[in-house]
Amino acid sequence: MSSSLGRVLIYGGKGALGAACVKHFKTQNWWVGCIDMKENEQADANIVVQVEDDWIQQESKVLSQLNSALAGDKVDAVICVAGGWAGGNAASKEFVKNSDLMWKQSVWSSVIAASIASNYLKEGGLVSLPGAKPALGPTPGMIGYGMAKAAVHQLTKSLAGENSGLPPNSLSVAILPVTLDTPMNRKWMPDADKSTWTPLEFVADLFYRWSKGEDRPPNGSLVHLVTKNNVTDLVFV
Repeated sequence: MSSSLGRVLIYGGKGALGAACVKHFKTQNWWVGCIDMKENEQADANIVVQVEDDWIQQESKVLSQLNSALAGDKVDAVICVAGGWAGGNAASKEFVKNSDLMWKQSVWSSVIAASIASNYLKEGGLVSLPGAKPALGPTPGMIGYGMAKAAVHQLTKSLAGENSGLPPNSLSVAILPVTLDTPMNRKWMPDADKSTWTPLEFVADLFYRWSKGEDRPPNGSLVHLVTKNNVTDLVFV
């Protein structure tokens, strides 16, 4: 691990955005650890989360395996890009079921990422969590999703506060993309205006620069990614 230029943990490193992040950091000669329900063969270390485990068990097992994988080293960044989407209003038959799923996919992973950061992040390191712009307001057609993402936003702000448990001078941010240019989005929205979609490589490079301490937003920022005409701008909320 000593020959690497930096060390990063990608929570959700097997998904579309996560895999792009793993690939990008590897091309920069960083050591990359992947935490997901499946292994990413490009990563230097893989920690597989068991979906049948409860929240406490997941955290315990992840921290235990990280302790072995890092062998006393600290990381420059903990980047959580895990999550998912489900719709439904309060009258939906799947309302509670989908809300439970959204909480597990977004909040469980983000809280465990925060716990990882409190244990293994270097001073001045980065923690990035997956927010969502719609969750800044009402989401009546996808209540469970909006509720979970709003909780991630609150966690991001809390981690940026004094005595949050993170190492000194850490940066806590959440990214709020609108639509990412993923294979699944291309499949399900073939006729959409893709000039407004944010490329995965842009997000991965953003994380890379922040991890190196470059062009960092203010601590606690909710970073809205606005893409128009294939150009992405950052708006801090």
